[in-house]
Amino acid sequence: QVQLVESGGGLVQAGGSLRLSCAASGRTFSSYCMGWFRQAPGKQREFVAGICWSGDSTAYADSVKGQFTISRDNAKNTVYLEMNSLKPEDTAVYYCAASPVGVKKAPVYYNSWGQGTQVTVSS
Repeated sequence: QVQLVESGGGLVQAGGSLRLSCAASGRTFSSYCMGWFRQAPGKQREFVAGICWSGDSTAYADSVKGQFTISRDNAKNTVYLEMNSLKPEDTAVYYCAASPVGVKKAPVYYNSWGQGTQVTVSS
């Protein structure tokens, strides 16, 4: 397993941008696929985006395609989520997670999770 720490959340106005970071510790970071999830109050945790080792393979939820971009820097053991044109409905706690079995949309496939970072988009 890897240990994950998210950062970069905050309060932003609608239409603004934020960049989330997820720093991983552990020598085997590059062997994991990484995912970003979010959970709004009263809602289930949902998949947002995922990326595998090479960075060539990415996946996005339909709701964020063209709006969010996921990337990773294996040399820095860090994965990023660039979020643009933010909307109030993007408000949630955002989590990064590591999967040893590829990018999956179901949280059950991820065996390491960060503590989450709050993103609040005001209208």
